Formats: sequence, structure tokens, C-alpha cells
Amino acid sequence: MPFVTAEDVAHKTFDYIVIGGGTAGLPAAVRLSEEPSVSILVLEAGRVENLGDFKIDVPAQFGHALRNPLYDWIFTTAKQKNLNNNSVFWSRGKGLGGTSAVNFSFWSKPPATDIDNFEKLGNPGWNWAEYKKYSNKSECAHLPGKEQTDLYPQTFTDESCGKSGPVQVVIPPHLYKEDSMFQETMVRRGLKSIKDPYGGDITGTWIGASSLDPKTWTRSYAATAYLLPNIHRPNLNVLTSALVSRILFKEAKGNEDRVAKAVEFIYGGKTYAVNVKKEVILSAGGIKSPHILELSGIGQPEVLSEIGVDVVVDLPGVGENVQEHIMISTPFELPPGHESLDLLLDPVYAAKAKELHALGQGLYRSGIASAAFFTLSATGYEGTSSLIDTLEAEINAKAKADELPPGLEAQLRIQVSALRDDTIPDCEVILCPNYFFFNAPQEKDKCYVTPLICLNHPVSRGTIHAESKDATIPPVCDPHYFESNIDLEIMLQMVKFVRSLKEVEPWKSGTVKEVFPGPDCVTDDDLRGFIKENLISICHTAGSCSMLPRDKRGVVDPNLKVYGTTNLRVADISIIPLHIAAHTQATAFMIGEKVADVVKAENSETL
Repeated sequence: MPFVTAEDVAHKTFDYIVIGGGTAGLPAAVRLSEEPSVSILVLEAGRVENLGDFKIDVPAQFGHALRNPLYDWIFTTAKQKNLNNNSVFWSRGKGLGGTSAVNFSFWSKPPATDIDNFEKLGNPGWNWAEYKKYSNKSECAHLPGKEQTDLYPQTFTDESCGKSGPVQVVIPPHLYKEDSMFQETMVRRGLKSIKDPYGGDITGTWIGASSLDPKTWTRSYAATAYLLPNIHRPNLNVLTSALVSRILFKEAKGNEDRVAKAVEFIYGGKTYAVNVKKEVILSAGGIKSPHILELSGIGQPEVLSEIGVDVVVDLPGVGENVQEHIMISTPFELPPGHESLDLLLDPVYAAKAKELHALGQGLYRSGIASAAFFTLSATGYEGTSSLIDTLEAEINAKAKADELPPGLEAQLRIQVSALRDDTIPDCEVILCPNYFFFNAPQEKDKCYVTPLICLNHPVSRGTIHAESKDATIPPVCDPHYFESNIDLEIMLQMVKFVRSLKEVEPWKSGTVKEVFPGPDCVTDDDLRGFIKENLISICHTAGSCSMLPRDKRGVVDPNLKVYGTTNLRVADISIIPLHIAAHTQATAFMIGEKVADVVKAENSETL
């Protein structure tokens, strides 16, 4: 069995050590284990008991595992001066499967332009064609069944999807009146209906899939899709409850690149080390990957000095260029006759639904399906051009004064160009089939639907840095929310766009009332205040280990190798240099698939 103890691996040597058994780490480890002559060890901080857990396996439980330390790291941001000095929860999955075990299972891919921008920023081979190749390798898409197509004209096709990968992808079978209502309303509001949201064009309104297994109607995620089917491989070893504290390197002469020799971890309160022969793959996620690099002596000398860590590699980009998707919830009350997930709050109903789920029926098969991605101009905001002009003028002024960090100007120029392009979406509304609002309870015995308003390409850039050399102390996450005013203004226009749906059929007659922001929010300043007080994270942290040229504050090269090292790579969404208009689990799977091929190719001569 691959589940080992600390004593089993301490001071042993493995060809590959993967730090993090999550959405990218498990695909990387499993693909590497396809070569039987090499040995792989996965170090995961979460517990093994999460495998087979009802809260993880069964869909339609959006958020039930979040803010629970058995499943969630429960990171929080530093207090944000532009959010009334509030902090924001940054939930991340803690356990085998990582965040793919606790997310909302929505299966989303970015527009082709977003991925092609990676290549424009200095990363040869990172383009839409390459993305599609590895994303398709990860998935097995299933067309909707007759049960669905008889009731609703689906906009989902499997034309651009993979057909034989391990992650099962399907439209959730339980259909909602509000999905139909939302789709029709968005078309009447001016958006086009997209038939294939996985082919590189997502700008419009569409029905998306979820990472669910249609045979069992359970979550299909990194642990069940990759690890468990290959658990028998003798060369694949997994240690859970192992908190990695640092990567150890061989001594170096002069300026030669450093060689990782071991990984140190904490298990049961004791510190152990395990040796590596070939490579270390760091897949700990957008928050923990930069944290572990800094604890290992890779990062800004000023940060490392502050926490008492010696510099191994001077790499200023570690923990910089942080970009996080943000979200505002705007719940609406539904009239009687709707079957939203709010019904599961009734223990009797939930118990019956659980019985039905065992038979492949009932509300627990549900997921999120309706989404709309659109441009700022599509909101009807008359000041779109002026707002973009102001942003561009700010960039020009800062560039002239040499006030932009290396590499940032090129990113911002791309963002300005995208904002002016009517084919590239910056705005998103995704429909949650229940009441989803953290700061106020819902009324009992009522059903709701919640449009979730998301910003995809934030201009603001944040940081993630270690606060202590003690690995048990989390890093300081400071996203600098709304440091750029354009982010707030785009959120404002999206909230106003969603509020305008009250005047468009069939949303107008299909909802009872807007619960929040509600009638007390009238002016733009009222709405800005609402946004600042209720902003939440979508938990898609990117950029903290950016794949960029080293002189542009890059952390990894196009082969995901950490600059200044010979055998350490980062493989998770922290390497994304410029954020994407997509929910990120499909992209994380793609990164895990790709890094395995890169590692195999570079190490083929030694196999």
C-alpha cells in the first residue's frame, strides 16, 4: 500500500518527491509512477481520513467543508485598508486532492487568448494548443443524458473536451428552473449563447459541466481520479499528515545552481528528512508554495533576513505578483415551486435526499451549471472607455517614472488591451442554486438563487510572505484588494448589471425580490460600501511563483524549474503569470499533467 509512515521514509531516498497531494501534485506523481523503475513519494499535510468522506464525495454541499480545520487550511488575509480594514478568508483544501476535494466542482476553462498571453510574457510552448492537449488528457467528458435534454436545451457539447482522461466531467443532472431563467435573461440582456465553452471562446452565457462521476454521482477529484485507481503501484508512496518545513540543498561553489538533496517535514510533532535523487516537485498551491520556498532560503533577501533564514537563492519574485479572483454574492428570493439546495437545510428532507443519492437520484446530484462571462462594455457602463483610458494613463505615468516592478508593465499592457477587446471577458456571473451569503442568515422555509459576481483579471497585485521560520505559522497573505481603483469600479458595474436583471424577463417575474444589496443600497457609493463590506475570495490565488523571465521577477522558467536550482520545480496555479478568466481546477490538473511530461523528458536518459 502506498500509505506510509514517517519512519518508513525517514532518511530513505526517492527518485522524486512531490510536495502536496493536491489538484496538480497527484496528477504529477501518478504520471511519473507510470515508469516502474522510479520511486515517488508524495508528502501531504492533510489527513488520509478525508478519503471516502460524505462531505467531500457527495456534491451539492457548497461550502460545507470550508472553514473546518479537518478539510481546510483556513488562511486569512492581512487586514485590507480598502475593505474597511476587514480580513478575508482564503479557504484551501487540506487533504489528498487538495482544493479539488472541497471546491464547488465547476469545470471551467479560460479563453484561448488568456493562455496565449503566457507565451507573450516569455514562456515558449505555453499557448492554447498546448493547454488543450494536457487539459484534454486529464478529463473524460460525458454528454448530458436524455433526462436533461428533454427538459432543457443544453448549451454544453463535448466537442472540445477529452474523452478518456481520469477526471469525470458531466453536467449535473438535477435541473433548475432558475438555470433556464438565467440563460434566457442573459441572452435578452445582450449576451450570446455559447454552445461549446471549452473550445477557447467563453464570452457569452452558457451551461457548464462539473467534475462529477455520472456512474456514482460523486465528486471526481485528484484523489479519486488519479491516486486511488493507481494505489497498487509499488513505486508510488504517500505520506499524509506531513507538513513540509523546508527543502534542503547541497553546498554550492560560487554562483552555481543549487541542487535539492532532501525535504524536511514535521510529522506527529517530530521533524524528519527524506532524501531525493532526481527532483523535487513543489505543488503546495498558490499560498504554501511561495511559503515553502522562503522557508527553504529562496526569495527576497530582505524577507529571508527578517525571519532568520539564510539566502540559498536570491529570487525577488517569490511571493510577489499575487492575483486573486474576488467575488460578491447577490442572493434573490424565489417564489414557491422552486427546488433549490436550500431544501437540504431541512434534516428530514436531507435524510431522504441522502437515501435517493444512494440510488442515483435526488437533489444531492446537483451542481453549478449556469455561467456568463462578458466584457465591461457589455454591462452597459457608459464610462467604459474613460475608465480604461484612466488606467492606461496611470500605467504610462508609472512606467515613465520607473515605478513599476520588473515585468508588471507588460502584464498591465495586456490587461488594458483585453479591456478594450469586446471578445475577451473580464466580468463573470455564475449562478449558485441556493442562498450563498456569509454576512446575514437566510429566512427559513424559503428558496433562493444567488448570482455570484466575479472579477477575473484584477489589476491590483498582492504579496504572500513568510512571517516566521516556523513552518506551522502561516504566511502573511496581503492581496492589496482595490489598490487599483479600476477593480472596485468594475465590481460596481457588475453589481449594477445583475441588479438590472430585475427589469428583464423571465428573471423579472421569476424572482420575488433582491435580498442583497437590497433596497437600502441606492447610490453608487452605497454599492461601493456594500462591496467593501461583503467581498469574498473565490480561492484562485495565482502569480505567487510566476512563470516569467528571471529579470521580470519570474520564479520558474517555462519548464517550471525554479531559477537558481537544478532539480526543483513548482507545479500548481502559483505559476500563472497573468490571471485567467476561469475557475482554476481544470488548469491545475493541466499543469500537473504537463509537468510530468516535462520531467520525464528531461530525465529520460537516466531511466
